[in-house]
Amino acid sequence: MIDLYTWSTPNGRKVSIALEELGLSYNVHPIDIGKDQQFTPEFLGISPNNKIPAIVDRENGIALMESGAILTYLADKTGRLLPSSGEPRYRVLEWLTWQVGGLGATLGQLHFYWKFNKGKAPLAEERLMKEAHRLYAVLDKRLDGREFIVDDYSIADIAAWPWISRFEWHSVDLREYPNVMRWYLSIAARPATQKGYAIPQDVGPIPLP
Repeated sequence: MIDLYTWSTPNGRKVSIALEELGLSYNVHPIDIGKDQQFTPEFLGISPNNKIPAIVDRENGIALMESGAILTYLADKTGRLLPSSGEPRYRVLEWLTWQVGGLGATLGQLHFYWKFNKGKAPLAEERLMKEAHRLYAVLDKRLDGREFIVDDYSIADIAAWPWISRFEWHSVDLREYPNVMRWYLSIAARPATQKGYAIPQDVGPIPLP
């Protein structure tokens, strides 16, 4: 049994989608970041960086924060969604790292400036919007001729998809990136994605272009 501490954000949805895809049993502990619940001593004991998501694996007592580490752990635990060795493993980790350090980091800042504080920092908005489109283009090129980011469906796809699901927040028309749109719709149709997207609360259907 996995204890999942999460909220309805792209980073949180990565882990709930992965848990559903892997068929692992888990208990959901909502951490309402709008109410500063991420700063409670209890949660800080699990996630010292006061960020969701975090997990505790009751089987062995391992507690983990940071979505990239959690996804890697869950994949290794089950032997799915991440090759066990060699170049195929490192290709998945390469694109997982790209998401964590590039796509997620950029779009998270874009949400802050463009979505919630529009007009307060025009230079930051312009820079982040250009970088967001550059990253969409990188993903679109990568998906040219590929069904998924790496050969098979993996934690690299699960990591990137929830951030793209906020394409409306980025003022991005997915039709400009046809490979991304095809990939996005394919993953949106997966039952595990639909279940995981609604964790810890159902905020409505998955956005569709």
